[in-house]
Amino acid sequence: MALKRTSTAVWHGTGPKGSGTITTLSGALKDQPYAVSTRFQSEDGKAGTNPEELVAAAHSACFTMALAFQLTNANLEPTELKTVATVTMDKLEPGWTITGIQLDVEVKVPGITADKFAELADNAKKGCPISRALAATPISMTAKLV
Repeated sequence: MALKRTSTAVWHGTGPKGSGTITTLSGALKDQPYAVSTRFQSEDGKAGTNPEELVAAAHSACFTMALAFQLTNANLEPTELKTVATVTMDKLEPGWTITGIQLDVEVKVPGITADKFAELADNAKKGCPISRALAATPISMTAKLV
């Protein structure tokens, strides 16, 4: 059985001057505004969202859940996992391109060695569905036990 999740974007106006909204099936985003300014000019994120921020959110959530399962399957009980995903986009010859994603993860888990943690974090990075969907993009990671 295939899982299907949806998100709807509605755009009004031209590319440079228009704006739109994004709504997710779950309601986590409901008519969330986005525009050229929220994508390329408003670095504080308060004016609305942008596609790259949403990719980062999806990747950090997916990877963190995958790592939790890796740890659980190794009979370990993490107390906290925190991942910051940073999407980098550069203007290249074909146009704006996501050129990399950095995952910075900090985990509190008793009874694990640094080597075992590195192995499980790498498995999660390679195995999470969002990482696999973004396989054409370089994904780097720092994984730290705290």
